[in-house]
Amino acid sequence: MAISFTLNGKPATIDADPDMPLLWAIREVVGLHGTKFGCGAAQCGACTVHIDGQATRSCITPVSSVADQHVTTIEGLTSKPAWVDLQVPQCGYCQSGQIMSATALLEQNPKPTDADINDAMSGNICRCATYVRIRAAIYAAAHSLEG
Repeated sequence: MAISFTLNGKPATIDADPDMPLLWAIREVVGLHGTKFGCGAAQCGACTVHIDGQATRSCITPVSSVADQHVTTIEGLTSKPAWVDLQVPQCGYCQSGQIMSATALLEQNPKPTDADINDAMSGNICRCATYVRIRAAIYAAAHSLEG
């Protein structure tokens, strides 16, 4: 079945089973590998993408549900300097999902509190436990938005 949507700002049409998880459509059909498979149950956040600006777990989202919507993957973001400047990643596996959740937070709330960050980032698991650096990067990114 042909499914059309906007992917990273460009029109995309893919031929896929409508029940295929969006994660696999992005990785295997389109060929973008920045979005990671973690748990397959929307519990770890590694597969987070934006659908119409909302952070969404792509491992449980059927590709057919994004028809005529805007999907943004880590490859569609233009800047990640706070993450690099603060050397957030250790192994890096979860970081695309972390960045996607943080970006969605800052787009909706450019001055988040600790509670806002806790809420937005809950469910994003970092096996290396870089949570302190992740929080610092979110605050640094928020500060850079002020300027």
